Parts: sequence; C-alpha cells; structure tokens
Amino acid sequence: MDCKIIKFSIIFLLFSFNTFAAEFSGKFIQGHFILGKTDPGSKVIIDKKKVRVSKDGFFVFGLDRDRKYDVIINIQNSTFKKRIVKKVIKRKYNIQRIDGLDEKKVTPPEEVYKRIKEENNKIGEARAINSELDFFKNKFIMPVEGIISGVYGSQRILNGKPKWPHYGIDIAAKKGTKIKSSAEGIVTMAEDDLYYTGGTIIMDHGHGISTIYSHLEKIFVQVGDKIKQGYIIGTVGSTGRSTGPHLDFRINWFQTRLDPMTVLN
Repeated sequence: MDCKIIKFSIIFLLFSFNTFAAEFSGKFIQGHFILGKTDPGSKVIIDKKKVRVSKDGFFVFGLDRDRKYDVIINIQNSTFKKRIVKKVIKRKYNIQRIDGLDEKKVTPPEEVYKRIKEENNKIGEARAINSELDFFKNKFIMPVEGIISGVYGSQRILNGKPKWPHYGIDIAAKKGTKIKSSAEGIVTMAEDDLYYTGGTIIMDHGHGISTIYSHLEKIFVQVGDKIKQGYIIGTVGSTGRSTGPHLDFRINWFQTRLDPMTVLN
C-alpha cells in the first residue's frame, strides 16, 4: 500500500476516534449550575470568557436567572477545535405583590446607604475569587434540615416597586439549629452583622463557585479556614433583614447567581 495512503488513514482514524469535546452534567435552563468535562489540557471559553479547566478536565459555569440567549462554548486543544451551541430554556418565577406597607420596610433609610455599598463591595470581592480549588465537582449537600420557605427566582413588588429577585433558597428552622458546610471549601468571608444578611459566611469551592450562608445567629469559622463537607460552620438565626429564623443559602458562579437546588439535586 502507498505510504501516503497509510499516513492519511492513520490521521483519519485519529480524528475519527478523537471526536470527544465535552460532556455536561446539568440542564441548560435559566439559573442552572453546569459541570463540564473535557480532555485535560483543553482550553475552554464560555461566551468569550476563558474558564479554568482542572488537571483532570473539569470546568464549571452557570446560567443567569434571566438569561435569554444561547450559550456558546468553544473548546480547543492540540488535536481539535469545537464550537458547541446550547439553547437556554426559560423558567417561570413566582411574583408576589404587596401594597400598603410602611415605606421604611420597603426602602432602607439613606443613612445606611454607605454601609450597604461597602458591604456589597466586600461580598463582590469574595465572589470574584478564581482559585484552582476543584471542590465544585463533588456533590453538594443540604446545609440544614428544615422546610423550604423561599425559592430561587421569586420576586416581590412592594408598594408598586419591584424589588430584587430572591437568589437563594430559604430554609426555615429553629433558632440555633446547626448549619453544615454544603461542600468542602475555603472561608472567604465570616461577618457577624451585615445590614441585609446579618451573620454571613461565604466559602470558595474553586473556579468561581462560592456558597453564601446568611442570617446566622452564631459563626464558628474564620476567614482562611479550610472546611470539610458537613462540618458545622454556624447556627440558624434571624439576623439582618429577616422576619424569622431561617437560613438563606445561595450559590454563585462569580457574579452570576444560581439556583442552589441545581447542585443539591
């Protein structure tokens, strides 16, 4: 057989068997957490944003609550270049209208605006961390036992003013109930008294994935602590802007707020 034909055949076979670009765990629905797996060493770009790929080929990203356009995923390594387009499915969210409220309960007083801005900046910095940790690829667990009293994406319109949507899940439980770390990670924030969220813990799980635990009565961890999954990090409270004891649990991919139920289920 001609050498050129043999060489061509080998190259054809290599590319025929190397058709794997990526596989995904998670649904392409608004608010969802997506875990990807590709060949180690590949370059992955999500919507023009280069994302980290772990040594064993895992990467992660998330879809915003109101995302309306397709996800463009580009994957490239030494043997192939692949463009993947995924359509995002829309969700319906609970909208609640409440009128006749005291205006002080709808809009915070001006004297706390500076404090709120400073606290939001600190939270934003914690959520912006892009570490090499790869704890995000492991299954997350429910942080506390209780009743789901608030769901992701729901929104209230108070006295005709649309407020921020709820970006977590509320888990109602007795004051003092122990809260567990949903996944292994590093503590990046541990504050006793934030204006909106009261006692608050933020943990980094790698590649931009962070979890937030809010309205805590007590906090048992400090910034820099490496926490195992299931470790007791605090207790349920009603601190900050809260109407009763509960845990507000959230998960983020950088500044994109995701539905916690998509990692718990």
